[in-house]
Amino acid sequence: MNRVTELLKIKYPVLEGGMAWVGTPKLAAAVSETGGLGTIGAGGMTPDILKNAIKEIKGLTNKPYAVNIILVNPYAEQLVEIVKEENVPVVIFGAGNPGKYILPLKEKNIKVLAVVSSENLAKRLEKAGIDAIIGEGMECGGHIGDVSTMVLIPKLVDVLNIPVIAAGGIADLRGMRAVLELGAEGIQMGTRFVATHECEAHENYKKLILKAGIRDAIVTGASIGHPARVIKNKFAKKIKKLELSSPEEAEEMMVGSLKKAFLYGDLENGSFMAGQSAGLINEIKSVKEIVEEFGKELEKIFR
Repeated sequence: MNRVTELLKIKYPVLEGGMAWVGTPKLAAAVSETGGLGTIGAGGMTPDILKNAIKEIKGLTNKPYAVNIILVNPYAEQLVEIVKEENVPVVIFGAGNPGKYILPLKEKNIKVLAVVSSENLAKRLEKAGIDAIIGEGMECGGHIGDVSTMVLIPKLVDVLNIPVIAAGGIADLRGMRAVLELGAEGIQMGTRFVATHECEAHENYKKLILKAGIRDAIVTGASIGHPARVIKNKFAKKIKKLELSSPEEAEEMMVGSLKKAFLYGDLENGSFMAGQSAGLINEIKSVKEIVEEFGKELEKIFR
């Protein structure tokens, strides 16, 4: 279809965001099987957990998939070695500069992408040989930058020669058409894939997304250096207050809060990461419905 599908060997240039906890092998395999690129979110994984996740997805699909590695993970170095050993088709980096890993991975015929929120890092990574860039605007869920998708994507397209994939705030065909008009050659969605039947997140997580308005995904942790966009609930409000009065306590409370949201739907102590696009999502769909809806529209556009 275009440079992204050719690069990643997929049918549609539709990527699942690399969501920690949420990006399970089951969800990733469902996206890949339908023609997109599913992503295992290795955010908080240890090497053993990632090995098992890769083994699981290999049993679920023979289509290309990705592993997302967050560079602030203390095991990042070991995770990179595992994806090399396991011949993972695509690696997507986030939260840092993965420059030193690019060539060693490419020598193993692994495609390398990175999520960025600025043009400066993107330009450095292009020089280092990265295959494509995912520009993620601050509308996204989870850890965020400070530039909107509407501004970030055209800037990246202007300064790069490699493909740019847009992320942040995309949940329907209108958003997809908009970023294509800005020059993106594909899209990445996270929040939209949480609200699917295949996603293994607790039902409370999905219900919060369906109930959310466009102003209900707020930023916590900004004043302590860890800005993350989450669905507004009692826990999020408490964190925002503690950031000012007791930053250390706020940081301590945030540890493990995504796990509590994903596994247990803990409304009192859980951090339900989601983007502003939650306010555009009104129903739970199957992964197949979503990927094919976007994919068929993409086919029309590119034709």
